[in-house]
Amino acid sequence: MTRMDSEPTHELNGLKYRCGHVQPFGATMLSYNAVNFSVFSKDAVSCELLLYHRNEEEPFAVIPFPDEFRIGNVFSMIVFDIDYEDIEYGYRMDGPYDPKNGYRFDKTKILLDPYAKMISGRDKWGDAPDEKREFQHRGRVIPEDFDWEGDKPLEIPMNDLVIYEAHVRSFTKDESSNVRHNGTFAGLAEKIPYLKELGVNCIELLPIFEFDEFEYSRVIDGERLYNYWGYSTVGFFAPKSGYAASAQYGLVAEELKNTIKQFHANGIEVILDVVFNHTAEGNEQGPYISFRGIDNKTYYLLSPDGYYYNFSGCGNTMNCNNAVVRNCILDCLRYWVSVYHIDGFRFDLASILSRDANGAPMTSPPLLEALAHDPVLGKAKLIAEAWDAGGLYQVGSFPAWGRWAEWNGKFRDCLRRFIKSDCECGPEMLWRIQGSPDLYSNRSSDASINFITCHDGFTLNDMVSYNEKHNEANGEENRDGANDNNSWNCGAEGDTDNAEINALRRRQIKNAAALLLLSRGIPMLLSGDEFCNSQHGNNNAYCQDNKISWLDWNDLDKNRDVFEFFKKMIKFRNEHPVLRKTDYYIGMNSSGYPELSFHGERAWELNGSEPFHTFGFMYAETVKDHNSNNDCFIYCGVNTFWEERTLELPKLPDNMQWYKVAYTAENTLSDDKLNDGYIRLAPRSLMVIIGK
Repeated sequence: MTRMDSEPTHELNGLKYRCGHVQPFGATMLSYNAVNFSVFSKDAVSCELLLYHRNEEEPFAVIPFPDEFRIGNVFSMIVFDIDYEDIEYGYRMDGPYDPKNGYRFDKTKILLDPYAKMISGRDKWGDAPDEKREFQHRGRVIPEDFDWEGDKPLEIPMNDLVIYEAHVRSFTKDESSNVRHNGTFAGLAEKIPYLKELGVNCIELLPIFEFDEFEYSRVIDGERLYNYWGYSTVGFFAPKSGYAASAQYGLVAEELKNTIKQFHANGIEVILDVVFNHTAEGNEQGPYISFRGIDNKTYYLLSPDGYYYNFSGCGNTMNCNNAVVRNCILDCLRYWVSVYHIDGFRFDLASILSRDANGAPMTSPPLLEALAHDPVLGKAKLIAEAWDAGGLYQVGSFPAWGRWAEWNGKFRDCLRRFIKSDCECGPEMLWRIQGSPDLYSNRSSDASINFITCHDGFTLNDMVSYNEKHNEANGEENRDGANDNNSWNCGAEGDTDNAEINALRRRQIKNAAALLLLSRGIPMLLSGDEFCNSQHGNNNAYCQDNKISWLDWNDLDKNRDVFEFFKKMIKFRNEHPVLRKTDYYIGMNSSGYPELSFHGERAWELNGSEPFHTFGFMYAETVKDHNSNNDCFIYCGVNTFWEERTLELPKLPDNMQWYKVAYTAENTLSDDKLNDGYIRLAPRSLMVIIGK
């Protein structure tokens, strides 16, 4: 029997079409050799669908939507007998142009579908766009027929994660990475054995939604600078074509899906850094790409006189708690979880998502609540960067509904200051080691994403090598980037041949890594920190597609001892559940000892309200349903003072002995037995021991 909706009712120049399905939005392939196009606009008075053959300048068809093809505020159309592999498409909207009242319709502009699942026009990274081309970013239609072979999101418990933040291109672009497809999704997959050896089980990727690397591009001292990090989205549903080795063959989605499938097969989750707070259309002087011309008043936060609110620092702010925009974001995330098997999301400048139409913070933001309770996203990780460029800082107070975790910027700042001998941070450090109960007591420690470094700021190596940022290569006279980095160069600014300074820097890197991995909460590492990657003092490499940003894998051999230290501490964390507990109980457990205790230079004696440089902390781990011989004690002695210090160790039960696990003042990892009840710590060093 023939379906009524599979029969065309209209024809234009030999192209047959009919009224379409309003849901889902976007371009969807139908089983009867047709494509359904559906697009929302509240205030447009008319809409046209433009169809192009791939890479051709002029459309081969311009089809106006008849009035009967509009239901509510949605234009929909089914077009028959078109070759989806050869098609690019866009829309033209007509409506009022009245910027003071928020309307910016322009019927001469060809617009990208907000729901486009693939975007052409930027297929090869770094190919300069033809500025005369009126339709730069073009929607494409793709099939959803990838064979996942039973794969699904991994659903690793949050508290078991060790997150590794990486930029797709920077990770393997340098020839030293020794991969076949440098700087691509495929190249990323080639490094899976390395990540498994390191021990991480979650990779968090900087933005991979389609963006334009030529946004704000310029040449400084002969070097082309780009929108390199990609925190300026063009299309939320489409992967970045320039990150795919197979883009020229139209296989971007397949390459990314295959990469994710390989990560999952090796026990590694994939989290995406997503940017819903603003788009690439910028402020009033910005280009028409999509949202501005389709429904400016719906998609953006506008002042009473029609200007763009700029809580993102990037020219505009998405109207995230508008019902239409909220549903678009939900549709996007559901799509990435269901179609790409993504395991979770980190939301850039997430505090913007809590602002109302006037820019004021909301107590119960509808978008954040909807994300927390959405059935499709029910197992996905939700991580907030709990601040924005408008001054809203919500670390510890981000609306959570028991689902949201946060980048804990206070952990970062406290640890950085403490290890460079700021004794005033000692008392706060005790809170951070516990998983920050002062911030998350109404949640749990897995709400705290603990980190020392991320893409934004110094690398760990540069944190111990520079007192000041060195961003001259960015062409902004070193004005960009944070000025307060809580860094210390250990006695010389930048690279040095001084062996004593270099040894101190390595100690400080290991000290920081050990404290991160021995603290409760979820640790996050910046890619390359584990082998002392440097950006040469640049703390804002957002525009640098060159040696500044690319990981130099030669450093892995040069700094093998640092890599082995990271590897050892990650393995140690994974072996001891007490380090990953999510509650804040630190009282007595079945061992007869407090589950977590703090110690001064004498065991059991530490004034946690006064400044200090030197202390110890001990976990008492009990293994249920096993022989008590599997119980153990984990002690970490920390000395941030510039002279040697001795710590008295807590006395163990009679049948136990202390063994050394790691000592940052040595380049070897050993399990030496300790006999005298004390440990001596070199200046600015840390020792981890285990009682068993």
